[in-house]
Amino acid sequence: MENKRRKIHEELEVVKEGFANGVAEGFPLSLQEKSDMIEDATIAFGDFLDALRCDWRNDPNSMETPKRVAKAYVNDLWAGRYTAMSPITSFPSDGYDGIIIERNIPLTSMCSHHHQTISGVVHIGYIAGEDGQVIGLSKLNRIVELFGRRGAIQEQLTSAIHGAVDKITEGNLGVAVTIVAAHSCVSCRGVKHAGASMITTKASGAFRDDENNARKEFFDSLKINNGGHNI
Repeated sequence: MENKRRKIHEELEVVKEGFANGVAEGFPLSLQEKSDMIEDATIAFGDFLDALRCDWRNDPNSMETPKRVAKAYVNDLWAGRYTAMSPITSFPSDGYDGIIIERNIPLTSMCSHHHQTISGVVHIGYIAGEDGQVIGLSKLNRIVELFGRRGAIQEQLTSAIHGAVDKITEGNLGVAVTIVAAHSCVSCRGVKHAGASMITTKASGAFRDDENNARKEFFDSLKINNGGHNI
C-alpha cells in the first residue's frame, strides 16, 4: 500500500515540467536553489522596471520591490512549482458508499496569460465506494493549494485537481470539482469589469449522468449557505 501511495504521489508531482502550469525544472528545489532563484529574479525584475522607465532605485517605497516580488513568486504565488507536496493520506471507506463533499476551499492562483491573480473557492465531491479510499479532509485543501500555487488557467486547474482526487481515490464511483473564481485580468485590465466570476466544472463517473442523484445532490449542496459563491 505504501509503495502504491508513493507512486500516486510521484505522478501528481510531474505536470509538464517547466510549463507555466507545471513544476520547475529540477523540482523540487532545495533551500539554496530557491535562494539563488530569488537573487536572479530580483535582478531580472529590476531590469523589467527599468524597461518600464520606473526609477525604483531612488524611490524609498520601491527600492526593495524587485526582491519583494521575487520572494512573493518563489515563496507564495508559485510555491507549488518549487516545493514538493506533503504526503496525502487516505483511508479505507469501511463500507461508506455515500457522497463526500468539501465546499468553499479557498483558492488563490495566478493566470498563466497575464500573471494576474485568480481568487475564489473550490468545491470537491467524490464517492469512494464500499471498497474505495477516503482522503483525509485537510488533504483536499492541500491538493487545491499545491496546484493553485503553480499558476494556470482555470480550466487546467479544474482538470488538475480532479485528476489528483481521482488518482488518490482509486476505484471511486465518481469525482466532481467546481471552481468559482474572479480574475484580476478581467477586473484590472482589458474590459476592467469588477465583480465578474468564472465557473468551471469537471465531473466523472456518477457525477456525469444528468439523471443520476449524485450529480443533483452535489450541485444542490453548492447552493446552500455558500458564502456568496452560489452557482
